[in-house]
Amino acid sequence: MTLFTPLKLASGHVLPNRISKAAMEENMAEPGQIPGSALINLYKRWAEGTPGLILTGNVMVAPDAMTGPGGVYLGKETLDDPAVRKRFEDWAKAGKSGGSVLYMQISHPGRQVYAAMKTDIVSASKTKVSLPGPAAKMFAESRALTGDEIQAMITRFADTAAAAGMAGFDGVQIHGAHGYLVAQFMSPLTNLRDDEWGGSLENRARFLLEIIRAVKARTGKGFGVCVKLNSADFQKGGFDENDARQVVEWLNDEDLDFVELSGGSYESAAMMGMAEDDNPSSTQIREMYFIEFAKLIRDAAKMPLMVTGGVTKLATAEMAMASGAVDIVGIARAMCYSPHIPREWQAGENTEITMPVVKSKNKTFKALANMGMAKSSLYVMGDGHMPKVKQSPLMAVIKTQMKTGKLTKQYQKWLEARG
Repeated sequence: MTLFTPLKLASGHVLPNRISKAAMEENMAEPGQIPGSALINLYKRWAEGTPGLILTGNVMVAPDAMTGPGGVYLGKETLDDPAVRKRFEDWAKAGKSGGSVLYMQISHPGRQVYAAMKTDIVSASKTKVSLPGPAAKMFAESRALTGDEIQAMITRFADTAAAAGMAGFDGVQIHGAHGYLVAQFMSPLTNLRDDEWGGSLENRARFLLEIIRAVKARTGKGFGVCVKLNSADFQKGGFDENDARQVVEWLNDEDLDFVELSGGSYESAAMMGMAEDDNPSSTQIREMYFIEFAKLIRDAAKMPLMVTGGVTKLATAEMAMASGAVDIVGIARAMCYSPHIPREWQAGENTEITMPVVKSKNKTFKALANMGMAKSSLYVMGDGHMPKVKQSPLMAVIKTQMKTGKLTKQYQKWLEARG
């Protein structure tokens, strides 16, 4: 098994190679929460690198629930406007222009919505994101969804998936990781319900399984469906590797294209290599953070597994494939700085990617700086230029916060106009 052999998925799509450009970009929508020239330019740049699969960043299933104020929203009514539909179609064409298979990542952030957005924050239960210091004020307490609202939310995921297919995307990835709404239902730390949606793991996983079935019922054969799943919350008493293994066993019956393993949440950013466990030997702070979890889950999974997390070296990707635990290697942050990695690695070039380093003991600042510098690179590519590795972490955070403030006002005006 190698990185550059084709892989046929359950949907019938064939990945020309096993390198995936994993989701990363946010806050790049144009007014109205729709894709514009920046996203189209960015995806053209990534498509030039010919990854086998491109996964978009979060596309939101609800207009009043965004991971950031510049996020893209796609609902059942969105494509009714021909001009807006063309924007989504152009985005799909850009992502597929290099021969890649293109999946839209669909998501709801649940309680992980910034308080400054001033929206109705919902989750599985009444809880609040807990962060140290001044960051604690960034989030407000959520309210628990009612049973009827849960059913309506499942329908929203199906509506977004159907619209993605109409716009030309090859499939969707249901985001069930990183502490977003689907993960909030699965974690005992955030799901405190005592009805059919809470309590046992079977009940907590029901939300994800019902979303998958609703999406498949609306999209039909030939449209890809995959899941991003936390291998663990990396928080005491949370969703853990044994839970993940059981969920994967249940997912075997859903005919998925693949499952991507990730981990963590805003409270424990394992996906950025900063989980609660700071032991230098810990898998989540090395390259390929989640490979050990893939090895543990491999024998339980009948579908292909994808692992993303900190990959900057061709040797790391080859190691993952050689382990037999991984079928697809995802690269996210590195492709913010070196967008043509798959093509270069196939030619034996640029085999070690230089990444900016944030030297700080403050975990919150480190996470914000890493994300801020990555986003700055995406904005540069959105403007049609190649990114630069050398950046000031502090300036990246300041610029990102300023941009977010501007976008928040723009987003709130759009919400008000919707009524």
